[in-house]
Amino acid sequence: MFIGEYNHSIDEKGRVRIPKNFRDELGETFYLTKGFDKCLFVFSEDQWHAFQSKLGENQLKSKDFRKIHRFFTGSAMACVLDGQGRAMVSPSLRTFGELDKEVVVIGVGSRIEIWSKEIWDKYKDDELDDVSDLADSLEGLNL
Repeated sequence: MFIGEYNHSIDEKGRVRIPKNFRDELGETFYLTKGFDKCLFVFSEDQWHAFQSKLGENQLKSKDFRKIHRFFTGSAMACVLDGQGRAMVSPSLRTFGELDKEVVVIGVGSRIEIWSKEIWDKYKDDELDDVSDLADSLEGLNL
């Protein structure tokens, strides 16, 4: 399980350091794609296949399912870590996530998210303030 928040930088070649405690669970090959809220999603190979299976079950049902499938799969890239624990992020994914210099890598259970530090800080200020109210409104959360 991926948990925690780590501040890193993205270098001039587009490489992001993956926290050491995430690397073993990610495995040798992992997948990077667009995520929600302008972050990038990172999946281990097993989680990627499970995610793709869920997406694939519904992709032909409607135009909206096909859009979602294209959003995640069309932008995805297989990654391997270099000798210093860094993953290359494609220019199109860097543009999507507005990744420039400072990034935040967070663990969210079955996946990792990579955020621009500026966007993450704004998200935390704007969105996470009302998490208590949100939890109250979600049926079945049972915390």
